[in-house]
Amino acid sequence: MKIIIFAILIGLIEAKPNLLIILADDMGYGDLGCQGSTTIKTPHLDELAKRGVRCTQGYVASSVCSPSRAGLLTGRDPRRFGYEGNLNQNSAQYATRPELLGLPITENTIADQLKPLGYHTALIGKWHVGTSAEFHPNQRGFDHFVGMLRGSHSYFPDSQKNGIERNGQPIDHFSSSYLTDFFSDEAVNWVTDHQHEPWFLLLSYNAPHTPMQAKKEDLQLYSMIQDPKRRAYAAMIHAMDRGIGRLVESLKKTQQLRDTFVVFLSDNGGATTNASWNGSLSGKKGSLREGGIRVPFIFSWPERLPQDHLCKSVVSSLDLVPTFVNAAGGKLLPLRQPPTYEDSRNRRKYAQLFGDYDGLNLLPVLEESDQSPRKRSLFWRLQGQAAILDGQLKLIRPSHRSAQLFEPANDLGEQHDLSAEQIEQRDLLFQKLAEWESLRPTVPLWGSSPFWNRQSAQIYDSSPPLPEPK
Repeated sequence: MKIIIFAILIGLIEAKPNLLIILADDMGYGDLGCQGSTTIKTPHLDELAKRGVRCTQGYVASSVCSPSRAGLLTGRDPRRFGYEGNLNQNSAQYATRPELLGLPITENTIADQLKPLGYHTALIGKWHVGTSAEFHPNQRGFDHFVGMLRGSHSYFPDSQKNGIERNGQPIDHFSSSYLTDFFSDEAVNWVTDHQHEPWFLLLSYNAPHTPMQAKKEDLQLYSMIQDPKRRAYAAMIHAMDRGIGRLVESLKKTQQLRDTFVVFLSDNGGATTNASWNGSLSGKKGSLREGGIRVPFIFSWPERLPQDHLCKSVVSSLDLVPTFVNAAGGKLLPLRQPPTYEDSRNRRKYAQLFGDYDGLNLLPVLEESDQSPRKRSLFWRLQGQAAILDGQLKLIRPSHRSAQLFEPANDLGEQHDLSAEQIEQRDLLFQKLAEWESLRPTVPLWGSSPFWNRQSAQIYDSSPPLPEPK
C-alpha cells in the first residue's frame, strides 16, 4: 500500500501542465469586454480573465507582426539577431542578405525549449517568421503545423487555391468554410488527441488582421455598428472568441483545464487598417506609442494562479519562454553558436549587461498577493524610431521630432510630455537608449519600404485616444 501511495505522489510531483498560448493579430487594446468594450461581445475571453490574472501593462517586442512573433518565440529581443523590420512581399528588396529572411536557425524557439522536457508541440494558424524550408515550423521544434506561413490570408479559402498547409502538404478540404473556425476546429481536435500526454500549443489566429471578412451570421449580430469595417472587425473578434470558448470547453470535457496554463495576448496593438480600438491608449500598430506595443494580456492556470486578479507589474511577451520553461520544470537551453554576421565584441558586452535571454519568469509576479508595480527596463526600435521604458518613465524618440517623455502607468494616452519638466531624467533615458542601440550584435538583416517610415511618423500626429467606435 505504501508503495502505491508513494508512486501516486511521485506521479503528481512529476506531472507537467499543458501549455497554451492564444495569439490574436492586430487586435486593439480595448476590444474585449474585460478591456472596456461595450459593443464587442467576448464572453469566453472575459471568463478566462475572471478565472485568472489580467495584466494591465503588458507589452510585446515590436509594434509590427513579424519581429513581435520572433521575440515571443525566442524570449530574446529580436533586434539582438537582426530581426527588426516586418516581413512582407517586398522585404527581399530591402535585405542585406535575402537568404536570411526569417527567424535565424541559430535561435531556439519555445517549441525547441519544451520538446526535451517531454512536450508534444503544435502551431495552428499564422507563422510569419520565414517561408523558406529552413524556417518552416516543422524544422523549428513544432511536431505539428496547420496554417499559413505568410502574414495574411483570405478568411474564405478556396479549396483548390489557398496558402494553408498541414505539415508541409497543401490542404484541399476544410472542416469549416471560415478560416478562424477552421483553426479552432484543428486546435480542439489536436488537444483532444493529445490529452494523455503533456502538450504545448501555439494557437495563432490571424484575426482580426486584414482582409476584413466575416461570416454573415456574425455580421448580423453587430448590425447596430454603423461603420462597415468596424462591424466586420467586431464579427471577426466574435468568431475568435467563440473558437476560444469551444477550445476551453473541450479542455473541460477531457479534464485538462485545471492543469492547463493558458496565455492570451495580441501580437501588437490595433492597426490603422482594421477599425480596431486601442481604448485609452494613443498610437497604433507601427508606432512606439502605447497603442502600438501595449496589448491585452491574460493568464489562467486554475491549478496554480489566483482568480480574478489584476496585475499592475510590467510584463512582456519576451517573458513567455522562461515562464513556460519554468512551469514545465526545466531550464532554458544554452544559446547555439551565433552566426558569423554577429559582432562578437558587442555580443559579449550585451550578454554581460542583459544576459542571454531578455524575458523573465513571471510565475512569482502572477502568484503573489502584492500586485504593486515592479521596476524593469524594456527597449524597442523600428524604422528610425526607438523607445525605452525604464521603471515608471518611457522615452520615445520618433523619427521626425524631438524625444518625448511619458509616465504610461498613470498617463495611458501619453498626453502629458514630461521632457521639459524632467530634463535630467529625459537625458538619462536618452543615454541608456543610445547605449542599448550601440550594443546591437548585428545590423538589421532587412529593412522596409520608406512608405512604412512615413506611415509610422503620421501615427504620432493623428492617433490620440478616442472613444469606442459605434
